[in-house]
Amino acid sequence: MPPRNPNFTGRERQLTELAEHLERGRTAAILPQAMYGLGGVGKSQLAVEYIYLHQSAYDLVCWIPSDRTSGITNALAQLASRLGIAHGSEPTVTVPAVLDALRRGEPYSSWLLVFDNAENVETLTPFLPNSGSGAVLITSRNPHWDHVALCLEVDIFDRAESIDLLNKRGPELAQEDADLLADVLGDLPLAVEQAAAWRAETGMPAQEYLRLFEEKHNELLSESAPHTYQQSIATAWNVSLDHVERTDSEAIQLLQVCAYLAPEPIPRDLFSQVHHGSITPELDAALADPLRLGRAIREIRRYSLARVDLRTNSIQIHRLVQNVLINRMTPHQQEQMKRGAQLLLASADPRNPSSSTTWKRYSVLYPHAVAAAIVHSTDPWVRRLVVNIAVYLQRWGDHESALRFTDEAYEAARELFGPYDEKTLWLALWLGWTLFCVGRYKEAAKINKVTLVAYESVHRSSPVPVPKTRERRLHAMGAVAADLRVKGDFGESFALTRRVYEEARAEFGEEDPTTLTAAHNLAVCLRLVGRFQDAYELDRTTWGSMEALLGSDHELTLLARTCLTVDERELGQYARARDQQEKVVAQYERQLPADNPAALHAKRLLAVARRKTGDHRAALEVSEEVWEVMVSRFGQEHPDTIAASLGLAMDLRHDGQLDRARKLADVCCHRYRRLFGEQHPHTVSAEANLAITLRLDGRPQEAYELDVRAHAALSEKLGERHPLALVVATNQASDLAALQRHEEALALGTETLALSTDVLGRAHPSTLCTAANRALDLHALNRNDECDALHSTILDELRIQLSATHPAVTDLADLTRANCYIDPLPL
Repeated sequence: MPPRNPNFTGRERQLTELAEHLERGRTAAILPQAMYGLGGVGKSQLAVEYIYLHQSAYDLVCWIPSDRTSGITNALAQLASRLGIAHGSEPTVTVPAVLDALRRGEPYSSWLLVFDNAENVETLTPFLPNSGSGAVLITSRNPHWDHVALCLEVDIFDRAESIDLLNKRGPELAQEDADLLADVLGDLPLAVEQAAAWRAETGMPAQEYLRLFEEKHNELLSESAPHTYQQSIATAWNVSLDHVERTDSEAIQLLQVCAYLAPEPIPRDLFSQVHHGSITPELDAALADPLRLGRAIREIRRYSLARVDLRTNSIQIHRLVQNVLINRMTPHQQEQMKRGAQLLLASADPRNPSSSTTWKRYSVLYPHAVAAAIVHSTDPWVRRLVVNIAVYLQRWGDHESALRFTDEAYEAARELFGPYDEKTLWLALWLGWTLFCVGRYKEAAKINKVTLVAYESVHRSSPVPVPKTRERRLHAMGAVAADLRVKGDFGESFALTRRVYEEARAEFGEEDPTTLTAAHNLAVCLRLVGRFQDAYELDRTTWGSMEALLGSDHELTLLARTCLTVDERELGQYARARDQQEKVVAQYERQLPADNPAALHAKRLLAVARRKTGDHRAALEVSEEVWEVMVSRFGQEHPDTIAASLGLAMDLRHDGQLDRARKLADVCCHRYRRLFGEQHPHTVSAEANLAITLRLDGRPQEAYELDVRAHAALSEKLGERHPLALVVATNQASDLAALQRHEEALALGTETLALSTDVLGRAHPSTLCTAANRALDLHALNRNDECDALHSTILDELRIQLSATHPAVTDLADLTRANCYIDPLPL
């Protein structure tokens, strides 16, 4: 909470109305209370005073700076621990949990959230808890809150309130002087407070102050200030600023630097010595000497030019004061102080944006970095901060801010350095990756293509390209290869990815991080084209290298082991894949928060591994948990959420919840079509999974038609020998059997069994399931001798491969057909 203003004056009517509105809001679906008005009119001060008067009515009060979405999410995420919620790495998981706890009134049934300086109704609405347990208070200059809030307009002071405040902080004024002074100040609370502070510090007679004010007022009028209240406040502040400028150059320069930071609390430790560069000799000296810095801040505080919060060791300058400061400076001073703000921020950079231990610091720096326009700086140290903030926002999970900031930084770099400069190209790479991560694939592909063309041009034109450029050119090639996978062009992606791997290995060696990244991507491609054994061999080598270089618990090592688990699963080593993935998930839980995307990915794959081993109940437990978090984390349309939804649909089907499974699988198909298109293997695989549920739900004709289309699409795209095509062919035979077309089912099953034996091997569980279904087709055609021999052989083999208690074994023993489903592989 901001500290209480000991000089708060008047506002009795507004405080009473505010209390009545908030109390009324408690008894119904809460309509947040919005206070709007001009800047400097005292909205935030009114909110602070209300809280201190009524704090006993609330179990919990949270003050939330709301200029930007990042400030809102960070404040709500920090609130998690007060509500008994684990504060994970991803605010898009933590924040919904916080809002849900507030809605339910657990553990606090009476709370107040204050969203200060909220300007955008649409941006704030998702963060307003819909609950009768608590209350919401909004302060804003935007009057358009009536459809979400009961509104209270906060106007300038009544004249009596202005005079009361003027007399509260200095020698009492004559009525005529007080009235005249309040009039020239426009009764604007912030201007009145500043004038009162000036009189309290200087003891200046009212007539002398009015003379100075008139001089500054005339200067301001010559600059055509647009609004009367801005004239009043600027004039009032210029009187104080002139005095500070004459008496303390360090204090005025500190204020000038702060004018280019955000109007939010500025941590005092930001004012440390600039590590690279200089602002001004006087300010450099103050920053290097804590005593001189303290004196400068004390002088600023004396004249109410900033609010100093000793509890948080921060200072805060009102946005109107910042405007006055900027308007007072010459163009040279403006550039000098903006650069000073940028250098201070660069010096405070933790320089490790991928680590969750630094994210709180970056959350403080981010709004100030935006205000200081660091993306337009050419200083190398400031450019490093630009990159680090882009990485932090993406890693932290604020995707909206990450895209906006990175896009702005990229466009600024194009103008500053040109499209082929390394600084521009790096931001282009990161922008492409950020777009890819949130499923905006077309935009990612567009910028990745342009970036690769640029890197190729630089590569050709430079006789000896620097290592960083050579590495990033390969990363750009890898990004384009990933875009090809999104289009479903697995073969083309494989060829390009193999080229990247071979070039990286030749240029940097087997153990280089660039080569290991390329090896990881190549294994992804090998799986997608159905070469599981080759993928396994490559992943095993990559995992071993990662473990030796980084240790067994490093996130990249765990990712490599997860990929190896997927290979084992696809090779039919179900029990080993499950056991290893259980260990991987346990390691993730020790290393990362539970809502970390990598940890969620590992848990989703654990659900698949459990399902493969027949532990359907345990699989459903995990897949339900992961799906709920991913819906909150990514939203319904994100590709990772769709994959989690598809896995959950399969687990629900195994649990007998056919109706829910069918509806969820149907939604997945629609979303995959929108995301990837009609013919993408992921879309077709989702339709094949839906077909199984339709058949089990008594709709075999619909299932058959889906499987026919799916098999044709996969055969055309990947070839009829691809494992995905074989799985769909096996299920298509089951559709025919359900339609009593047993001769056709047997013929298709026989053909598929031969191909599966050749591609996957005789003992692969998929091959055995195809053979088991063929035995049942023989039985349906009364070819019992052949059926009995094959049935007995396959049953024994399945017991060896899967265990005697595996559902596939017990189903075959009961003459129940096996269903082969598809878990979409990572792209």
